[in-house]
Amino acid sequence: MTSDLYPTRGTAEVSVPRQDPVVWGAPGTPGPFSVADLQAYERDGFFGVDALLTEDEVARYHRELQRLVTDPAVRADERSVLEPRSKEIRSVFEVHRISEVFAELVRDERVAGRARQILGSDVYVHQSRINVKPGFGASGFYWHSDFETWHAEDGLPHMRTVSVSIALTENHDTNGSLMIMPGSHRTFLGCAGATPKDNYKKSLQMQDAGTPSDAALTAMASSHGINLFTGRAGSATWFDCNCMHGSGDNITPFPRSNVFIVFNSVENAAVEPFAAPVRRPEFIGARDFTPVR
Repeated sequence: MTSDLYPTRGTAEVSVPRQDPVVWGAPGTPGPFSVADLQAYERDGFFGVDALLTEDEVARYHRELQRLVTDPAVRADERSVLEPRSKEIRSVFEVHRISEVFAELVRDERVAGRARQILGSDVYVHQSRINVKPGFGASGFYWHSDFETWHAEDGLPHMRTVSVSIALTENHDTNGSLMIMPGSHRTFLGCAGATPKDNYKKSLQMQDAGTPSDAALTAMASSHGINLFTGRAGSATWFDCNCMHGSGDNITPFPRSNVFIVFNSVENAAVEPFAAPVRRPEFIGARDFTPVR
């Protein structure tokens, strides 16, 4: 049985120092990130790339996003999540399997190569999705650590997972952009409360189980501060799986859409959930550990 280094979903909230490295790759490993980039990532838990994609590439991926969210078959698929109020598409999961266009992006060395540098191994896609935050009322994502959910409900043993959020529309400071507490990745916050069965059906619309307390969030924000990420379409933010992050509602007329890819080390393959009665579906937490080539 795999030991549980990060207890969560018990009777009380707990705080545990990180037991894993942040950057697993050997110093000086060749790749798109420089040594200084990786040092900044290790310190803060994230790193921004201003122009990952060209304007032509952004246009191509944005067209594909629009094609997917307007396709009735995609809307009817269980991999699509709708906004609770407007019933517009909020997210579409497993886009690297639904779309060859997004599969190409996953394989792009600018993307997968950075994941290999950080994680120090071959990688596979634990999760992929497009997030569509249309204007006039799209709801945000409350504060959370992704690893807390992926550990509790998907069975990822270690913090050897990295996410990249690639902007396909401009990220303003007013349209629900990503917020991260720098340095928060060094402390694991185990949340209180048991995981309901089929929790994912609710949590993909509105987080409940795995939500930190107001007191814990206040303490973390007071200690680490909060960074807001803005930038043009084509920019990207890489962030550690244990960063405390979230985003607000988008009540502006300006949509905020992005591609979100989660790379996990092939040496950190999912086991049984650590704090949930059943596994989540594979389109949310992959069980195919085939390396990205």
